[in-house]
Amino acid sequence: MEQLAIFGGTPVRETPIYYGRQCIEQDDIDAVIDTLRSDLITCGPRVAGLEKEICRVTGARYAVAVSNGTAALHLAAMAAGFGEGDEVIVSSITFAASSNCVLYCGAKPVFADIKDDTYNIDPESVRKLITPRTRGIVAVDFTGQAVELDELRAIAREHNLVLIEDAAHAIGTKYKGQPVGSIADMTCFSFHPVKTVTAGEGGAITTNDEATYKRLMRLRSHGITRNQDEMVHPTDDMWYNEQVELGYNYRMTDFQAALLTSQIQKLERFKKRRREIVEMYDKAFSSMPEIVVQKEIPESDTTRHLYILRLNLDKLTCNRRQFFDALYAENTKPQVHYLPVYWHSYYEKLGYPKGLCPNAEKLYMEIMSIPLYPTLTDGDVEDVIHAVKKIVEYYRK
Repeated sequence: MEQLAIFGGTPVRETPIYYGRQCIEQDDIDAVIDTLRSDLITCGPRVAGLEKEICRVTGARYAVAVSNGTAALHLAAMAAGFGEGDEVIVSSITFAASSNCVLYCGAKPVFADIKDDTYNIDPESVRKLITPRTRGIVAVDFTGQAVELDELRAIAREHNLVLIEDAAHAIGTKYKGQPVGSIADMTCFSFHPVKTVTAGEGGAITTNDEATYKRLMRLRSHGITRNQDEMVHPTDDMWYNEQVELGYNYRMTDFQAALLTSQIQKLERFKKRRREIVEMYDKAFSSMPEIVVQKEIPESDTTRHLYILRLNLDKLTCNRRQFFDALYAENTKPQVHYLPVYWHSYYEKLGYPKGLCPNAEKLYMEIMSIPLYPTLTDGDVEDVIHAVKKIVEYYRK
């Protein structure tokens, strides 16, 4: 048996690798430099060009590029009309922004449980939470796997709800052959550096509804319009613009848009490599009773953002923290995604108790995310597998 690095043994790697990392190549750098040398570096043509690219990739009629994924969620919640006295059903295992966007609008998040095998929101849990105050659903494509969109759309239609898909993990994913971004009422993306493609920061909202699109465009830019049809006091004065509602400065710069436009051209390559790595992990771990492999629904052609290592703690003598620390010491640095949102101290102060979503809470206690990004070599992946097996062997009952 190999001695664990945390107890003085030799790590499986000399240099660390982390759970996620951007892949920036020379053509990405050149695109940014060209933009910085141009006349317009914000509110210029590259944002509009990016929005066309996002529509091409997602199949949506309209796309609105914004400063980050949280801004995308906030504007989608505003455009959905969520407000005081409303309830919005939200995934429980996600980054806090998926729920915070509801709070930003004065509405109340209501947390739905997840399915124990896919880790995505459970449509039956959603159904049980609907009340006369329910106005919408924010469903998260956790790890990049599409939620059960047919079931969620049916629920939304039945109860006249707005369905917002939080696809921060899922650019490039398809559901029953249809790209994520063209299915829900609004879909929100994030382009943080650990995501499949990046703008450094950045986000986008897609929709097929023209009125929603026009409102999102206003809300992105302070609620100000230059369109006479939207003005209360229309005029053809060239300098005139009019604030018609309260919006925000959630614009993306042109050099961010240039970077992301370049990155989007590599989406299929990145997706292919991520899938290869997932297959290597699944093959290595599926025969190990100490590890639970995430289930993929056949409807989802997934661009995987995260690989979740789930521990079967009944078959190990350690807890999740001990396994995490041991993996970290082997220079294969994990992370945990995510704390159930209502376990955050802020939500605790709002009155949310533990115990709301048993599947989500159990999942949180057993998981960590291991390295997954396209520049990992096969040797890097084998190092991660070696580290996991080394720790499992040490702690096996």
